[in-house]
Amino acid sequence: MELPPLHLTTVGIFFTLQSGQQSHKMVIFAAIFILMTLFFLYGSNNGSSDVYTPIHITANHPLITTDLKKWAGKEGYTTFQGNKSMTLHCHSCALVTSSSHVLGSQAGEEIDHAECVIRMNDAPTLGYESDVGTRTSLRVVAHSSVFRVVRRPNEFLHRTDNNPMMIFWGPPSKIGTMFRLIQRVSMTYKNMSFFSINQNKMRKFDSLFYRETGRDRQKSHSWLSTGWFTMVIAIETCDNIKVYGMVPPSYCGQKHVSKKMPYHYYKPRGSDECLTYLQSEGGRRGNYHRFITEKQVFARWAKQYNITFTHPDW
Repeated sequence: MELPPLHLTTVGIFFTLQSGQQSHKMVIFAAIFILMTLFFLYGSNNGSSDVYTPIHITANHPLITTDLKKWAGKEGYTTFQGNKSMTLHCHSCALVTSSSHVLGSQAGEEIDHAECVIRMNDAPTLGYESDVGTRTSLRVVAHSSVFRVVRRPNEFLHRTDNNPMMIFWGPPSKIGTMFRLIQRVSMTYKNMSFFSINQNKMRKFDSLFYRETGRDRQKSHSWLSTGWFTMVIAIETCDNIKVYGMVPPSYCGQKHVSKKMPYHYYKPRGSDECLTYLQSEGGRRGNYHRFITEKQVFARWAKQYNITFTHPDW
């Protein structure tokens, strides 16, 4: 970064002192003065005011103003076929994350015993049944995962509950370009219900992030994760939620965390989960998921909305 030029008078003093017209001590003083000036100017131009740092949210955080149970309703979702409505309601839900922490959990049977099972994006069950179960009642899919889902119908469109649902989210422009593709899929798999989150509700998600964290999503260069959308939809839909595989917000800052854990359980050679979280949380340029900040919010929601976490337990 180019530094602002020093004042000519200051530079002149320095060279005058160097020429021997002043004492040796004054030369050293002038040099120290200029170095300090350079340090100050450099620091001013590289301030950390735009660095995103996680919000340390406590149970008494003053920004809690939203009752997510009141968000439920068909007006927030647009169907891709006919006049279907988003009316799913479940007493108990298993929300299965895509984290590799579910591997080895042997939680599959327990997950399948929940009234409703919620999954995200293109996280598969085939080959992982003992750890993640087999059933899917609701799958929440980001616009970036649409093609990965629809091109594998045997995995994502056949292996589901009776009358399952799929909800797509993303900027209206992205969902709009995929509308016909999803509509054709919905006409083929008429046993399923396909919805997208409409534009008004997308704005509510942005507003929710601001209310819960005090940060404007766009100004802080934050991109809401599928986990954020899925958690809110689960709260709308379920009386009790058990989350599988999600680590607590402080997990990646703990010194004992040394073992690499893949970000996705179905991509063993993928990026490390904690490395992804920490890099995303501190990202400044472009848009980033704020995974740790989101989990701080989830931790506060847990008691309010009957949410428990397992594998790991917290």
